[in-house]
Amino acid sequence: MSIEVGSKLHGKVTGITKFGAFVELPEGATGLVHISEVADSYVKDINEHLKVGDVVEVRVINVEKDGKIGLSIKKAKEQASRPRNKGNDRASKESFEQKISRFLKESEDRLASLKRHTESKRGGRGARRG
Repeated sequence: MSIEVGSKLHGKVTGITKFGAFVELPEGATGLVHISEVADSYVKDINEHLKVGDVVEVRVINVEKDGKIGLSIKKAKEQASRPRNKGNDRASKESFEQKISRFLKESEDRLASLKRHTESKRGGRGARRG
């Protein structure tokens, strides 16, 4: 079975980096699932979704001339769930209060992360001025 764009395969996670996960495919080939292709929602830490040794279903999204293989976990899942319901499954099952609560939590997390990032560049609070 050759590895072609669009094909769905099962593979084993062999390595995790901050930008994605390496997956060993059948026939010994290795491909990369970029962090943006792990889940439908924002992925801050890939370790919350995958770990070395996990067996995952992936879809081949590109094969470069130099042999690099781009993979997607979310596109492998997408195909199976799409025909049933055109809308967002999670959004249709959540109440308004749940949506607001999730939005507020995600917003607070992003704001805290942004503040940490900008304060570290400016020296943070309590930095001595010459």
